[in-house]
Amino acid sequence: MNSSHFRCAFAIAGALVACGCTGSVSPYEYIPVSGTVTYEDGSPLPIGGYALNFYALDAPDVEQGARPRPAQARVDASGKFEYVTSYKHADGLIPGRHRVAFFYATDKAGKSVVPKDYTLPGSSPLIVDTADAPLEIKVPRP
Repeated sequence: MNSSHFRCAFAIAGALVACGCTGSVSPYEYIPVSGTVTYEDGSPLPIGGYALNFYALDAPDVEQGARPRPAQARVDASGKFEYVTSYKHADGLIPGRHRVAFFYATDKAGKSVVPKDYTLPGSSPLIVDTADAPLEIKVPRP
C-alpha cells in the first residue's frame, strides 16, 4: 500500500470512529416511533420532505457524560413520518419526553410553513412524549 492509500484508509477509519460507525453499541434503549404532523386545525402542512429532529429531555444517566444522539425523521407530503432514527436506522427514540424542531420546512418561495420558534433546537416549544405514540404533532400556522 503506498502512502496515499494509507492516508486515505487512515482518514476513513478516523471518520468511522468520529461518527460512531464502528459497531459499538449505544448505552440507551430505543422504541420505534411514528406519527403525523398537521396544523392545529387538522389540515396538512403544504409541503413534504422536511425533517423533524428530536432532542431527549429525560435521558437517564447510563454512563458518565453520555447523552443520546438527537433523532431525525423525514415527513412525507401527507404529514406522516416513520423510521425515526437515533442511533441506527428506524431504531426510534429513548422513552420519555423530547423537544422537537423542524428543519427544511419552507415552501418553494423560501417561506417557513411553521412559526420560527418551532425551528430552534434549543428552545422549540414543541414537546412530545413517547408514551403518546403514535405521535400526533399539531403546530400553529406561522
